[in-house]
Amino acid sequence: MFWNAAAICVPLVRLLQGRKAGVPPMRCLHWTLTMAKQLQARRLEGTEHNHWVEYVKLANEYKDSVNLGQGFPNFPPPDFAMEAFQRAISGDYMLNQYTMAFGHPPLTKVLASFFGKLLGQELDPLTNVLVTVGAYGALFTAFQALVDEGDEVIIIEPFFDCYEPMTLMAGGRPVFVSLKQSPGQDQDLDSSSNWQLDTEELASKFTPRTKVLVLNTPNNPLGKVFSKAELELVASLCRQHNVLCISDEVYQWLVYDANQHVSIASLPGMWERTLTIGSAGKTFSVTGWKVGWVLGPENIMKHLRTVHQNSIYHCPTQAQAAVAQCFEREQLLFGQPSSYFVQLPQALQRSRDHMIRSLQSVGFKPVVPQGSYFLTVDISDFKSKMPDLPGTAHEPYDRCFVKWMIKNKGLVAMPVSIFYSGPHQKDFHHYIRFCFAKEEATLQAMDEKLQKWKTELKF
Repeated sequence: MFWNAAAICVPLVRLLQGRKAGVPPMRCLHWTLTMAKQLQARRLEGTEHNHWVEYVKLANEYKDSVNLGQGFPNFPPPDFAMEAFQRAISGDYMLNQYTMAFGHPPLTKVLASFFGKLLGQELDPLTNVLVTVGAYGALFTAFQALVDEGDEVIIIEPFFDCYEPMTLMAGGRPVFVSLKQSPGQDQDLDSSSNWQLDTEELASKFTPRTKVLVLNTPNNPLGKVFSKAELELVASLCRQHNVLCISDEVYQWLVYDANQHVSIASLPGMWERTLTIGSAGKTFSVTGWKVGWVLGPENIMKHLRTVHQNSIYHCPTQAQAAVAQCFEREQLLFGQPSSYFVQLPQALQRSRDHMIRSLQSVGFKPVVPQGSYFLTVDISDFKSKMPDLPGTAHEPYDRCFVKWMIKNKGLVAMPVSIFYSGPHQKDFHHYIRFCFAKEEATLQAMDEKLQKWKTELKF
């Protein structure tokens, strides 16, 4: 308190002593008190640094590097998606104007119909669906609508890194529980399925202050697809403690090796307490369109609509119209070989397997993902051979390694420690994440970099 008072009083005395003749003392006082206020809102504290900005900047500085860090496809979207967007911008001129605030009617209608069947619910397009500026916007709206000062939010690690700052900005307290790696049986490679929740540890995180549990399946960065048994465990604890679930399912169509995605909202007693979040960007390989959505019961959704109408209010009409046409197509072709939801995971599984073989050639140890865009690899062998890479004091090893690899090997990845809470980063700083949702030319460029690296290892 003394220092706060001094911060105001000392400048005030100086200002009053040096004020120009004719300037009233009260005006000087007003100026001083205004300047002494904290500029930024308290809710921004602890959320300033963004790792993506740092690593994207570094990747851009090394023009010859192959960017396998950021999670976006660099291959074209499907023809039907491009054609739908072209129709949206060149057809009905009213698509250049506002549409309904909570979602373009053709899109909310097809989302309600399509996902209603998958979730076993009769969805009302007006009350059970909200269209947002990407899944990121859906997440932010959900946190702002549901999390209050002091509420606890359980986050499963590793986690998509926006969950923590969004919790903090809403005034909540993140509570972390880590997936634990268990040895696979008769497996040459580790698998994301071997990373599991500890039942007792998860149960211990629930308290009377717990408001929300955040689930991400398939998981980013690990690629884990939660099994029905694992989801039933989470669901039982949410029901027992009357906790809401925010389920981030943006990669739900990107599942490999005959694994099955299950939406937790489809389990008994979970629809009424779950928000299911999806993304057209991940669904149709159009991340720049920034169309996302939230599905949920009316008694919860009405609070998200309140946030939406007092912030974003409206999302771009033409992109929504194009996404609606894409879903109408997929609804007709659902489950058939010509469906994009069948073709895309098949293509990405081939890219995943290509990347696994290539990275193994220089000593990376892959954790084979069941889903998503991402491949996590163990760099422990590199850590033992190159323990003292350049970096700042106490910087996790994976961050030093990624910077070294960008500068010296021309390959961009992301350190996995950024997907963990501060206290747990030191336990997982021997993993990095690559994105395999890339065109063939990019994967071949990766191969060339790795082949050169492999040659250097021989000398």
